[in-house]
Amino acid sequence: MQLRLPKKVMQKNSQDTIAAIATASGAGGIGVVRVSGDLSQLIAAQILGHCPTPRQAEYLQFNDKNQQLIDRGIAIFYQNPHSYTGEDILELQAHGGTALMQILLARCIELGARQAEPGEFTRRAYLNDKIDLAQAEAVADVINASTVEAARSAMRSLSGEFSAHINQVLAKLINLRMYVEACLDFPEEEIDFITQGHVAEKLTDIIAELIAVFAKARQGALLREGIHVVLIGQPNVGKSSLMNQLAGEEVAIVTSVAGTTRDTIKNAIQINGVPLHIIDTAGLRETDDEVEKFGIARTWRATETANIALLLVDTAHGITAKEKSILERLPQGITKIWVHNKIDVSEGKPEIRDRDTETHIFLSAKTGAGVDLLKTQLLKLAGYHVSSEGIFMARTRHLNALTQVDEHLQQAQKYLNQAEIIAEELRLAQEALSSITGEFTPDDLLGEIFSKFCIGK
Repeated sequence: MQLRLPKKVMQKNSQDTIAAIATASGAGGIGVVRVSGDLSQLIAAQILGHCPTPRQAEYLQFNDKNQQLIDRGIAIFYQNPHSYTGEDILELQAHGGTALMQILLARCIELGARQAEPGEFTRRAYLNDKIDLAQAEAVADVINASTVEAARSAMRSLSGEFSAHINQVLAKLINLRMYVEACLDFPEEEIDFITQGHVAEKLTDIIAELIAVFAKARQGALLREGIHVVLIGQPNVGKSSLMNQLAGEEVAIVTSVAGTTRDTIKNAIQINGVPLHIIDTAGLRETDDEVEKFGIARTWRATETANIALLLVDTAHGITAKEKSILERLPQGITKIWVHNKIDVSEGKPEIRDRDTETHIFLSAKTGAGVDLLKTQLLKLAGYHVSSEGIFMARTRHLNALTQVDEHLQQAQKYLNQAEIIAEELRLAQEALSSITGEFTPDDLLGEIFSKFCIGK
C-alpha cells in the first residue's frame, strides 16, 4: 500500500532557456551571468566559439554577434543532470562592470534565452528534484542571513538536516497510517488491532519526536526573523538612552527636553546571534503640537506589530496612573516588561523582580548598569536557548505546519477506539508534514515563496 502523497505537478515552462545576472547589482571585480536550459550549449558556441568541456573552467573571449570582443573571462559548462537546476547550465564570469554585465546578458537573450524570474533557477532545482522545498527556501535564507548564527542555521537547512528530521518523522507517520489503513480493510477480524499494534505508544513516540523538531525549528525561526521590540513610555524617561545602549552607538538624539523624539526610530541589533528590531518611539503625553501628535500616533501603531513592549518608567516616581493607562491600551498578545530607569539617580541596584506575573527590571540607560539583565530577559521571553547546536533555519509556514501535525496527532490520541478517525487524522498530519519539504504543496504557495528570491538565484 503506497500512501505517500504525490509531488504537485506544475507548469514550469521547462522548454524555456533562462538567463540572469547572478551577482549583486553594482560594479564589482567579477560578475556572473548564468544560463539554464536546452539552448545553453548553443549560446556557449555562439559567444565563446565552442562549448567548454563539462565542469572544466576555460579562459575564453566573449564575443557579440559581429564576433567583436565583449570581454575575456572564465566560462564553465555543467551538463544535465549534473548541475544546480538539473538542466544544462552555462556560467560566464567576466569583469563586474554594470554595463558589461547588461551587454553580456543581452547577448544571451539575443540568442534565445529569456530573462529569468526571481528565484527561477532555484525553483527549477526544486522541480527537477535536485533539492526539496525546505532546502530551496534555505538558499534565500543563507543569502539574507543577518547574523553568523543565522547563516550557520540556514546552511544546516540547505545541507538537508531539517529535511532529514522531517522525513524521519514522516516515515514513522506513514508506517503507522499504513497499519491502521490495512486493519480497516479487514473489519471482520475480531481483534483489538489498536492495542496489538501498539498504536498509542507509536503515536506518543511520533509526538515526542515532533516536539524535538519543533523546538529546533522555533530556534531557527527566531534567528531568521528576530524579535520586534518597542520602547514606550512618557517623555523623558530614557527611551532614547536605552535605545543607544542596546544598539551600542548613538542612533537616537538624547536631551533633557521632553518630547525630543517625535517619530519612531528603528534600529537592528543582535544579541547572541538573534536579530532584535528595536523601535524607539515618541513620548506618550497630551500635546497640542501637531508634529508630536503624528509621532504619538505612530507609537501606538508600532505596538501592534511588536513582539515585546518595554514600558519605561522613571524610578523617581515609579508606575503612576499614566503608566497604567498606557498598559491598558497595549495589544492583548504583546509581551510586556516594566523597565525602571535612572537607578543611577535613585542610587538603586540593577535587578530583576517578578510581581504578579509581571517582570520588572531596574537599570540605568545612562551608565549601562542592568542592561545585560534586560538583554538576557529579552532572549528568555523570545524562547531562545544559549546552545545553537543542531538548530536549523525554519520559517513561519514550517512552524504552522508542525503545529497542524501536532494538533492532528493529538486528535488521533483522543479517539483511539475509533479507527476511522485515527486514519483520517493521520492522513491530515501526513499532508501537513509533507508540505514542508514540498512533497505536496499548492501552486500558489510555491509562487509566493520563489517570488521573494533575488533574480539570478
